[in-house]
Amino acid sequence: MGVSSGLGAGCVDGVLFDIDDTLVDTRGAFRAALAGTSGAFLPDLPAERYGEVLTLWRADSNGYFRQYANGTIGPDAQRMARANEVQEAFGGRVLDAAAYRDWAELFEAGLRGVWAAHDDAVRTVAELRAAGVAVGALSNAPVAYQLRKLERAGLGSVPLLVGLDTLGFGKPDPRVFLEACRLLGTDPARTAYVGDELDIDAQAATRAGLVGIWLDRPGSRRFEIAAADIAAAGVIVVPGLAELRATLGL
Repeated sequence: MGVSSGLGAGCVDGVLFDIDDTLVDTRGAFRAALAGTSGAFLPDLPAERYGEVLTLWRADSNGYFRQYANGTIGPDAQRMARANEVQEAFGGRVLDAAAYRDWAELFEAGLRGVWAAHDDAVRTVAELRAAGVAVGALSNAPVAYQLRKLERAGLGSVPLLVGLDTLGFGKPDPRVFLEACRLLGTDPARTAYVGDELDIDAQAATRAGLVGIWLDRPGSRRFEIAAADIAAAGVIVVPGLAELRATLGL
């Protein structure tokens, strides 16, 4: 299966979606939330530099979120570490436990206030269902939290089959993909998984026996990826969800 290649008609019975930055515009939510925390906790940082804060946050170069996903650290520990990474990088004071609680409350309010689906998400889900394809979601975040997010974004009809707390660990472990397929009622070999991360989404799904599809929205990468690495990944690449139905041969 080559990069950007499509599938023949009838090759897929189910599609599993990542949630953040696949169905839901989490990048936009982070932008709003970090603007709020930067205004309060980085008062000397001009607003025109808030984009740099977003870039640092999304890059997560120390892998704190991935440590959380594999069970190494807890949710508040990873978020506090990332918050202090931002504080230190932009000249703010280090957050102690009390200050972090205030930061986290402001950050979470900012996120929840702007959760929204990507423009192509709702229509794509409807098109897949109309074509007789089973649809579900799989996420590296807690189930209850992601259910609220999907509901707020107008995607409450998409069943969240596996979250981080379902098995106690998340992607790229192949067991989470296989469990999601079991709950969806589809053969992994006839199930596509669509996500915005090349490694922990598309490649990991492929290794688990699914059809891995990397959603590479223009301008949305967390960090640069060499063309040779993309070519070697052995996954399908789409620039948006609107292309998904044709890619799947539906």
